[in-house]
Amino acid sequence: MRGAGRSLSFAIVAVILAVSCGGGTGGGGGGGPLTKVRLQLQWVAQSQFAGYYAALDKGYFKDVGLDVEIKLGGPDIVPQQVVASDAAEFGIAWVPKMLASREAGADLVNIAQVFQRSGTLEVSFKDKNITKPEDWKGKKVGTWGFGNEPELYAAMRKVGIDPTKASDVTIVAQPFDMSLLLNGQVDAAQAMIYNEYAQVLEQKNPKTGQLYTPAELNVIDFNQVGTGMLQDHVFVRQSWLSKAGNEDIAAKFLQASFKGWIFCRDNQSQCVDIVLKAGTTLGKGHMTWQLNEINALIWPSPNGIGALDKAAWDQTVNISTTYQVLKSKPADAAFRTDLAKKAADALKAAGADINGSGFKKATVQVTPGGN
Repeated sequence: MRGAGRSLSFAIVAVILAVSCGGGTGGGGGGGPLTKVRLQLQWVAQSQFAGYYAALDKGYFKDVGLDVEIKLGGPDIVPQQVVASDAAEFGIAWVPKMLASREAGADLVNIAQVFQRSGTLEVSFKDKNITKPEDWKGKKVGTWGFGNEPELYAAMRKVGIDPTKASDVTIVAQPFDMSLLLNGQVDAAQAMIYNEYAQVLEQKNPKTGQLYTPAELNVIDFNQVGTGMLQDHVFVRQSWLSKAGNEDIAAKFLQASFKGWIFCRDNQSQCVDIVLKAGTTLGKGHMTWQLNEINALIWPSPNGIGALDKAAWDQTVNISTTYQVLKSKPADAAFRTDLAKKAADALKAAGADINGSGFKKATVQVTPGGN
């Protein structure tokens, strides 16, 4: 459930398309009933999931014969449990969390690695002089815990800091906001680039009366220090996937979802409006920032959207086993690449840009409170 917005709106949003198009296996056209499937998000409606909302809003799911219900997440909802219990066919989660559920017996498999890089940061104010992992030594460093700390701990151990030794560093349990950093109770705080980092910039510096600026902050990006882990991906139950016709349904779900993400890459303003219409309680400014940063976690996708980079997978697994997220390395059956490739290839054949090699982040104007 980490890596998501914190406005706790828990009304379940289920948007169901009622227009018939396609047969029972999700084929487009033909006048038969649509195939009903459910997608379990790991948090509430927000730009983190914009591609799926766009696919729904633009009719991309319907076009491939699917009637998709998007189920909201929340602090007490674990997508892996929802999918494992057959309460949804598709789920979104961070890779280490899915693998931990799989190791505990859940019949889950990664079928599309949508986020190509980690969005996790450790943020501090410039006056703390924390510009690299070595600078955490002797400092108060915040983390959410709950399985969100391995990137941080791995970065510490790379530079000889033992996160379990108080003489090396003071690890502070951080709430899912930036209050401890803003109040000076930690020297550095964990943040998602698309959420909590923006929350700091959306607040006024009491010394200046103006919004904080990036120039007042130091940011350590776990991708850059070599301990980033794979995050948002699409997973299903292997037992569901093995049933006749379901591989085709999965590929078409991915095809429509990828088309949604391509739309959100190329039409960011319209996509933000779709997210706002979906029921997010977060402000337009925050959702605009979030989508811009989410796009940068997906694009460019050198091997095509949804492709799994094996080196990134291996790094994620190695860190997960080192920090006891996993007891042992998962079997190769924990992921599949063929369905995402089939979906991306279908879009490419239709003329879509599935790589986004020219993508560059836009400059987003920060708004007070994210409004």
